Amino acid sequence: MSAHRLIILCLFIFIAGCGESTVAVAPQPREPDSHAIGHYCRMTLTEHVGPKSQILLKGWQDPLWFTSVHDAFVYIAQDLVNEHEMAGFWVNDMGQGTWEKPAPGSWIEAKGAFYVVESQKSAAMGGSEAVPFKERAQAQAFTEEFGGRIVDYREALALMPEAPPVLPNEGGTQ
Repeated sequence: MSAHRLIILCLFIFIAGCGESTVAVAPQPREPDSHAIGHYCRMTLTEHVGPKSQILLKGWQDPLWFTSVHDAFVYIAQDLVNEHEMAGFWVNDMGQGTWEKPAPGSWIEAKGAFYVVESQKSAAMGGSEAVPFKERAQAQAFTEEFGGRIVDYREALALMPEAPPVLPNEGGTQ
């Protein structure tokens, strides 16, 4: 190979290597601040007790916030988004923190959580809640105190949109 051809080949390889790198960074859950507003109720997340949830849509910078897990499941069930459009879906691990204040940094992938349904605890704006836990043992301890049963993501997703509303004085904002 002549020196001229070798130089041209090296230039082509150099130019090909100068393209933009597309290293995919896995999306991470955010911590809600005073600007985190519930998608449905338009109230800040801090105004509600119980588990919260967030959905990050592909191509979006900021997540959709939900004041309960129930509300996020309703959003998905109403076909407002399909799972292929979501870059991430996180819920609070209620094995951390308290019902009144879930622990900062307690976000877990929604699909991997254990959910307690049909318990005595209601969703932030009333109605049945799917209470998420990272560990099955913590979900079991919750059922022993508040009733309910443990289900996986798919069953919780199927159950929540059909959950009956509670009476006005049974809401979860207190």
